[in-house]
Amino acid sequence: MGHPFDCLVIGAGMAGAICARELAERGGKKVLVLERRDHVGGNAYDCFDQAGVLIHRYGPHIFHTNNKRVFDYLSRFTPWLNYQHQVVANIPAEDGRMEMPVPFNLVSMRSAFGEEKADSLAKRLIAAYGAEKKVTILELRQNPDPEIAALADYVYEHVFVHYTMKQWGQRPEDIDPNTTARVPVFLSEDCRYFQDTHQGMPMEGYTPMFERMLDHPDITVELNADAGERLTLADGAVLLDGTPFDGMVIYTGAADELFGCKYGRLPYRTLTFRFETHPVDYWQSHGTVNYTVDQDYTRITEFKYLTGQELPGVTTIMKEYSSAYTGAEGEIPYYAIINEDNNALYAKYKAEADRFPRFHLLGRLAEYKYYNMDAIAARALALCDDLLK
Repeated sequence: MGHPFDCLVIGAGMAGAICARELAERGGKKVLVLERRDHVGGNAYDCFDQAGVLIHRYGPHIFHTNNKRVFDYLSRFTPWLNYQHQVVANIPAEDGRMEMPVPFNLVSMRSAFGEEKADSLAKRLIAAYGAEKKVTILELRQNPDPEIAALADYVYEHVFVHYTMKQWGQRPEDIDPNTTARVPVFLSEDCRYFQDTHQGMPMEGYTPMFERMLDHPDITVELNADAGERLTLADGAVLLDGTPFDGMVIYTGAADELFGCKYGRLPYRTLTFRFETHPVDYWQSHGTVNYTVDQDYTRITEFKYLTGQELPGVTTIMKEYSSAYTGAEGEIPYYAIINEDNNALYAKYKAEADRFPRFHLLGRLAEYKYYNMDAIAARALALCDDLLK
């Protein structure tokens, strides 16, 4: 007896949920979604903690995009809270600590150097590069004006290098010079972290948005369902629960795990989150505060800023620590470590998957790439466009 489903989607995060909805709604397909975790939404999942604070369990997710199609598509499943994300760096100063906007901008310059010097620098920078421009450290370092070159060194030291060492577990000499070169200084008073046309948070949270997306009569979602135990790829055939499955498969999990890591494990960075609840309205000045010079953690997120939740007298913060992913129980691979060797290793797994003509790899883990939420939403829509031609 054949399977009652036309399509199999592995993973109920952004990529999987959009594909499931598109294949069911636009393609008239019967779709089975297998999700390893006990919830939908992938890493964008949010929930209420014991204090009643709406938290992002897997780190802060702030939606922003210039892609009208993606924004309109997600808007079918949620109204939006107008939230414009701002990030500050908290760094040691002569009289304690100071905060400055990140990316480093004209407001940051005043915090770092005082009004007079900052104004003088700003005039020279704008004369050289124009207002509202993002200028890289590399460009600033190449400027013959020694004070502008010195500014690049200041940003490298106070905003970039120590933070990057924590985030990626690297020494300064191991950090790719191309990455360093791209670090921007924003010649603007605009302290928003993103300048995208559409920015915001799902009004009731990400989880309700995903639940609505997956709420369709032709979509069946199974939680706590590990595809590794249900799916077999062998001799050019896909088996689901031991029976041949000839429908299309969209796989959003880790590409190496799909093939038992037979060529070796793809390297990632993982994150550890420490949640703290405090009996105050707000614990810090912004939704995200980066610790770019000292502290073991990279940043602290305070969710009430992000979600707009009104809950007097209590708040929850989250400290974020980065470390190497080992594949140990409970660890989550977050950031692919993109370099030539790792890309070559990934190519071996992709070649294995390509032997199955109706099998599609989609998403951060499956494609071994970093995607923002809007980019993976666009990829999912584009893949479904192709599949439903």
